[in-house]
Amino acid sequence: MATKNENQLLPVYLISGEDELKRETVIKRLRKRVASFGELSFNSDVFNGEKATGEEIVAAANTLPFASEVRLVQVDNVEKLRKADMELIVSYLAQPSQTTVLALVAQKLAKNSRLYKAVGAFGKTAYIDCAPFQTKDLNAAVRSMAITHGVTFTEGAAASLIDLVGTNTVSLDNEIKKLALAHRGDDPVNQNEVIALVAHTAEIKPWEFLDAFGMKNLSRCIYLYNRMEKTSPYQLIALCVSRVRDLISVKALNARGGVDVASVMKMPPWRLKTLNKQAQRWRMGQLIAALKKAQGSERAMKSGTDPRAEYLDWLITVLGN
Repeated sequence: MATKNENQLLPVYLISGEDELKRETVIKRLRKRVASFGELSFNSDVFNGEKATGEEIVAAANTLPFASEVRLVQVDNVEKLRKADMELIVSYLAQPSQTTVLALVAQKLAKNSRLYKAVGAFGKTAYIDCAPFQTKDLNAAVRSMAITHGVTFTEGAAASLIDLVGTNTVSLDNEIKKLALAHRGDDPVNQNEVIALVAHTAEIKPWEFLDAFGMKNLSRCIYLYNRMEKTSPYQLIALCVSRVRDLISVKALNARGGVDVASVMKMPPWRLKTLNKQAQRWRMGQLIAALKKAQGSERAMKSGTDPRAEYLDWLITVLGN
């Protein structure tokens, strides 16, 4: 099995990344390609790195295919192999079988590991990146996934699905399948359909709430807050106060001019970009007023006032101005 032709299969692939749906899709495509050479049921083995040994994997990889030109050996959770077992695979890759495709599947494998480097000897196409979508790209990804199931989603419908289900693409894809089966007509699936048919399974992350707070989006903050029963209002007000202070610093440093704000605040550029966007929604007086009111609200919360009600009152007052 030659490796020079890009259309030909390589002796090894590292399918790595935290996006489960991407990994599953890559494996399905790879299995389909191998199956085109002959019956796959006679020519495939699947191992789990949590239990398998290097000897078992290498032995399977060195087995000749039956009535086919090539066979597939898949190793899931390869990052969980013991070091000694990984070393056996590294040794195997020095002279791999030319009639076997070894598919190494991992959520994450360190780039400085010997196994990662051994795969690299077969070229860039031996690495298949299955990194999760960035938050800003997930809405578009959901709408693209919907098309593969024969329906279209509005942007609001996709946003609601992410809110309800979370960011796991397998879970999202499963819910899209259900919605596609239930949907009638040619119009896009809308937000109301999603809310009516999809169960709430995802816990809202504090950073999601903070992003809505930073953008002064009161309606979304209230929506998220009502779904954050496990998050303490004491924790939320502390996080919001911290965000307010960051926004004050950003506005003050930007106003001064000629300052490397990211360096001064010791934060990566992507985070500063987010804060700059949020800072534009606030006047300095509003931010200072939010800090002052937070002191009184925290005292009230600790003195017997219903913490959730007091925090909500602070939130409405601060974002409503």
